[in-house]
Amino acid sequence: MAVSVPGYSPSFKRPPETLRLRRKRGRSLGAASSPAERPEPATRRAARAAGLPLRPFPAAGRGGGGPAGARRNPFARLDNRPQAASEPLEGPPRGQQEAPSPFLDSNQENDLLWEEKVPERRAITELHQTPHVSFSESDIPPSESTELPVDWSIKTRLLFTSSQPFTWADHFKAQEEAQGIIQHCRATEVTLPQSIQDPKLSTELRCAFQQSLIYWLHPALSWLPLFPRIGADRKMAGKTTPWSNDDTLQHVLMSDWSVSFTSLYNLLKTKLCPYFYVCTYQFTILFRAAGLAGDDVITALISPTTRGIREAMKNEDIEFSLPLIKENGPEKRKASGTGLQHGEEQAVSDEDEEEGFSWLEEMGVQDKIKKPDVLSIKLRKEIHEVQMDHRPESVVLVKGMNTFTLLNFLINCKSLIATSGPQAGLPPTLLSPVAFRGATMQMLKARSMNVKTQGLSGYRNQFSLEITGPIMPHALHSVTMLLQSSQNGSFSAGLYTHEPTAVFNICPPKDKVVDKEAVHEELANCGLHPKTLDHLCQTPILGKLSLRHVEMSDYIYNWRS
Repeated sequence: MAVSVPGYSPSFKRPPETLRLRRKRGRSLGAASSPAERPEPATRRAARAAGLPLRPFPAAGRGGGGPAGARRNPFARLDNRPQAASEPLEGPPRGQQEAPSPFLDSNQENDLLWEEKVPERRAITELHQTPHVSFSESDIPPSESTELPVDWSIKTRLLFTSSQPFTWADHFKAQEEAQGIIQHCRATEVTLPQSIQDPKLSTELRCAFQQSLIYWLHPALSWLPLFPRIGADRKMAGKTTPWSNDDTLQHVLMSDWSVSFTSLYNLLKTKLCPYFYVCTYQFTILFRAAGLAGDDVITALISPTTRGIREAMKNEDIEFSLPLIKENGPEKRKASGTGLQHGEEQAVSDEDEEEGFSWLEEMGVQDKIKKPDVLSIKLRKEIHEVQMDHRPESVVLVKGMNTFTLLNFLINCKSLIATSGPQAGLPPTLLSPVAFRGATMQMLKARSMNVKTQGLSGYRNQFSLEITGPIMPHALHSVTMLLQSSQNGSFSAGLYTHEPTAVFNICPPKDKVVDKEAVHEELANCGLHPKTLDHLCQTPILGKLSLRHVEMSDYIYNWRS
């Protein structure tokens, strides 16, 4: 028959009672002994004189077999040492907390250790609750402002959070939905008060929110996700594509697309459309009307590009530039779309080659060293162009009348459409804030949620509003203006960017300063709210970055990119 030993745990889940008693007795004896009983080492006295932060000195020695104090961890750092008794502790004092029982099991000891690390636990919880934001050393939040910087990238998702509910953004009545559509089609200007007491009962707010969610799309195929197009093969795999093997159907789709594309460009040229996007399976193009982003002419930004696309544009005599490539020496010739003719380029190449090997003749060893052939030299010179393909640095800028040449080039470019895969035969996607020929009205998806989040004093309500779809710059600005009124100037937002479009926030050199008043008069009928139009006329300052996190407090913005 087994003998029962007091404090013995057969499964070894808890330490024996005797070990706990010894540990408790050793700690109590160590605490009772005075620190003056043991002399302080000379190295410790020198470190204290130098002003270094030190751990409390042990109360008793360990070598004589007597009771010992807490042993110093040799791997511990000074910056994460335990707080000394003289240092203030966060939270209530330990003396005011519930006293532990004389004998603690392992779970209770772990709980006490976890309570000492409450700040770390709280920081980790808050990190998981915030949306995914990428930071770098240069991502320093700018000074507080009442306006956000203009962001020309396309967002795929917006997640707003606030301490006040978003119930006003759900379950629109038939009359409110119809009124919002009419306001969008007629470009009705809606001005809301700075603060709305009961947003759910504000019909004006709900109609304006419905108006801000509308955008225009071509082609419109409800069973296919037509944005984003870059990297969308997996989402389109297995979908029905009857045009993939039907040349006649492909020709019809491309013919309709060409008519819609031309219609959009004509609206842009006459300043009835502020901007639009062309989304292909390889790159995205942003067309902007004259006056927006500080430019006095129509501009088109293409990103990302490849050497093949740039060479094809050169062959069509489309003048362009590479704004993110330093235009010095040979690189300036590479960055220019017009460049030199073939004969001039060959002459420059020969001249560079002669200069490169002239020093060999001066040393008299030109016959002993084999010169590389012309092909190797050409490949070496083109390696820089190939390396920047599919990167943000490959962004191309087309200005003025060259955008019309670009229009004809894109309509006749066979490589604009994929020849294999799920996107084979499908024309590029056209996105616009205003209606155009062949376009289909679409609406961003919005839903509000209420979740419980853990705080210092327990659980609290956290209200959120999620908007998904191709969110263009005007929609982002319109929604944030509405939230200022509905949430009383207090909310935060996580912004998820379609990464190939982040580079559209660069600021190329300007030829001249644009008169904002004249721009407002010319673009008065472009279909945007005057405040949104003024916002889009700002000069971009984000560079290759885009807005990732926005927070408003007391009607003041803080943002990170």
